[in-house]
Amino acid sequence: MAQTAPFSHFERMIAWRYLRAKRAEGGVSVMTWISLIGITLAVFALIATLAVRAGFRAEFVDTILGANAHVTVYAAGTLDENGREIKGFAEYDAIAARLAAVPGVTRAAPMVRGQVMVTAGDATMGAEVFGLSQKDLATIPRVGIGADAVGDIARFDEGIAIGSGLARELGVGVGDRIRVISPTGVKTAFGTSPRVNAYEVVYVFTAGRYDIDRTRLYMPFAEAQAYFNREGFADEFEVMVEKPDAVDSLAGPLMQAGGDTAILWTWRDSSGAFLRALDIEDNVMFIILSILVLIATMNIVSGLIMLVKNKGRDIGILRTMGLTEAAVLRIFFLCGAFTGIVGTLMGVVLGCLFALYIDPIFSAVNYLAGGGVWDPSIRGIYALPAKLQWNDVMSAVGLSLGLSFIVTIFPARRAARMNPVEALRYE
Repeated sequence: MAQTAPFSHFERMIAWRYLRAKRAEGGVSVMTWISLIGITLAVFALIATLAVRAGFRAEFVDTILGANAHVTVYAAGTLDENGREIKGFAEYDAIAARLAAVPGVTRAAPMVRGQVMVTAGDATMGAEVFGLSQKDLATIPRVGIGADAVGDIARFDEGIAIGSGLARELGVGVGDRIRVISPTGVKTAFGTSPRVNAYEVVYVFTAGRYDIDRTRLYMPFAEAQAYFNREGFADEFEVMVEKPDAVDSLAGPLMQAGGDTAILWTWRDSSGAFLRALDIEDNVMFIILSILVLIATMNIVSGLIMLVKNKGRDIGILRTMGLTEAAVLRIFFLCGAFTGIVGTLMGVVLGCLFALYIDPIFSAVNYLAGGGVWDPSIRGIYALPAKLQWNDVMSAVGLSLGLSFIVTIFPARRAARMNPVEALRYE
């Protein structure tokens, strides 16, 4: 028998002829289109989902690292000579210097922290106070200089800084005054009475996290010490590092620099469970969408089976003319592979376009739904993000093409093993 080169022009020509054949000529163009559309939508859904999951994770981690300490160093309680428990750091300037000297640490700031009630007019909200110096506040990525904010951070020592969500709930802006109420305030002979102070709002920031913007209030460090009766003490240290992902490797040096009573709490400790849940959800979503891709590629099998049945006479003639079983297998493999390749490419294009233009797409969906599609109080961030990653795109492409090629082999083998005598017996 005549031997042809694998995937030669002759084989590609026959495969293309079968793919574009009309149904009256024994073709299955309708089934080909169904398979093509199914694979396109499945790959599009897989890439779009992976991009949204990657974007959500990146935005979530960025807001954690941008507005919160990478490592918080706080003190275990100790007893003074009178048997009273003391918490905090007395020599906070020296400890901050030692923490900042640890290789890999970019900033170590002493901080006073407390819970308060904030009122403006008839509005009342709970808030968490962070007492920091103006220099330290300015270096917080999503809060300080260069962040999405209004007001003058240089005037921080003259007032307070609050999140945009808290400002919105209270109905205040830059230049307005609000009352800050602490239940552990002024100590008198009759006990401790609440402390009520009024402060001017000099800076309003948007960190990008709903819970941070709605509850956080920054107060000058010295003022926070006086307000919470912490004169001469710092409650904890806010430590920033160069490589947040490698924060665990700095635990030993930071513990040593913090002293005998130091206890560490990293960003992984506070959000590690949520990130692990995201990893599990990503894997589950990939498996579910992979099943959708498999279902879409199964349409190729049904289409090829119909094609082989309709082209039985042609297969008999080709085999009689000397075409080998391998050549017939490659012809029908090309028919299925072409559908898989084109559907995958179209799905990749649609998925990438969705990820790149997710903001206008989301805005249109939100408008058509009448608003309220995305609730930041539940999701934590203000918009649906998407992040295209090369690994995600290649995973989707590899999965789609791999399944398309595998499922194509079985009907192609059936065509190759068809007996030409049986195929032509009733012709």
